[in-house]
Formats: sequence, C-alpha cells, structure tokens
Amino acid sequence: MANYILKNKKVIQCDDLQEWGEWYGNNSRRVADIEKNGVRVSTVFLGIDYPCDGGKPLLFETMIFGGEHDQEMWRCSTYEEAEQGHMAACKFVGIDY
Repeated sequence: MANYILKNKKVIQCDDLQEWGEWYGNNSRRVADIEKNGVRVSTVFLGIDYPCDGGKPLLFETMIFGGEHDQEMWRCSTYEEAEQGHMAACKFVGIDY
C-alpha cells in the first residue's frame, strides 16, 4: 500500500512511513466542507491509495452526509479533481457553492 502527502496541492508519494505519519498528523487534509439544511458535503485527502489495484491512485474522497444521498461517495486522484468533484457533489444535493 502506497502512502502520499500533499505539498502545495500536489500529490507526492512518501515511502518513509515515519515522515508520512508526521505529515498526516500535523497537516489539514480537508479540501472543502460545506453544510446546508442538514446535508453536509465533505472532501478530504486520504493520504493512502485504498483500491491498491495498480491503477491511478484514488487519494481524495468526497462524501455526502445526510439527506436522501447520505453516504454517497466519490474518489479521485488530484487536488484539482477533488475541488471539481466537491462542487459537483454540492450541486447534486442542491447546495449553492
């Protein structure tokens, strides 16, 4: 399983587990977070490629909490995709962003 950190919104693979753990514990991983009318859309940097299928690492996760789409989730590879995905998820649930 590969670990990653962010530097200036760029994803960098980090093979040193201690360095990764220090970065993970000392940096904000939040890309965006908004709540309206009991529905929350949150996008975060995971720091780990969970699928581990050898393809493009999916390192960012957007999730909806509450409402009819509660627990729906999407993953992507870059910070820019994460920002776009967050805006799309907000639009999907009717939150102006």
